[in-house]
Amino acid sequence: MEVGLLLLAGGVAAGVFGSLLGLGGGLLIVPLLTIGFGLPIRDAVGVSLVCVIVTSSASAGVFLERRQANLRLGMILELFTAFGAVVGGVVAFLLDERILAGLFAILILYVAVSMGRGIRPRATSRPPEDGSYEVKHLGPATIGAVGAGVTSALLGIGGGRVKVPLMHLLMGVPLRVATATSNLMIGITASASAVVYLLRGGIDANAAGPTAIGVFLGARLGSRLGHRVDVRVLRVLFVAVLLYTAFEMARRAIGAS
Repeated sequence: MEVGLLLLAGGVAAGVFGSLLGLGGGLLIVPLLTIGFGLPIRDAVGVSLVCVIVTSSASAGVFLERRQANLRLGMILELFTAFGAVVGGVVAFLLDERILAGLFAILILYVAVSMGRGIRPRATSRPPEDGSYEVKHLGPATIGAVGAGVTSALLGIGGGRVKVPLMHLLMGVPLRVATATSNLMIGITASASAVVYLLRGGIDANAAGPTAIGVFLGARLGSRLGHRVDVRVLRVLFVAVLLYTAFEMARRAIGAS
């Protein structure tokens, strides 16, 4: 009972931070469960995938109602992303957990450096209106979509960090549309990965339940607090947390106790 409440609280914190900083809770769940609760990293990735499914499902209806997402483009790319997610799910059970920890440390370090430099999509940008853009380079983008699926399955992050730049920078999709489309896709991507983890016994239901509920509640809370919080101060604090987390995950990668 006590552990369940702690998992719920940790999920809420991850959801709030992810919502306020536009990262999504998936980036935080794996180190939270691994460092804070001693869960094996592969099991933590499985729980994180469940959290991604929950949060994506909650936001999908909003984006569809507002017609911000390019549903046709999302479904085309998702065919390739889901394939990559299944492949990545299989590969995840072939890799040593230290390799997974090393990959996650690199990911967290990249995000920390990007946030420290302020290299992050901003809501203040003014992209073209929906329908006034032309989708380009669909062929090369499908290769990137497979890579996004593999990344999602290996690290439990949904793949949004790959999909948004892929659509926005390579395909010429407006940032607002790319973000909304990615949010629709990540739930399907995570589901494809989660099926593999579930079949291989890689999802701890006792940890997944309270954590997923916490992330969902935290994301809803963060969306309401966004205009009241100084995100710049929060970002500085969060970068420090990410750097410490990257250090701890790197220690696990090299086998340090």
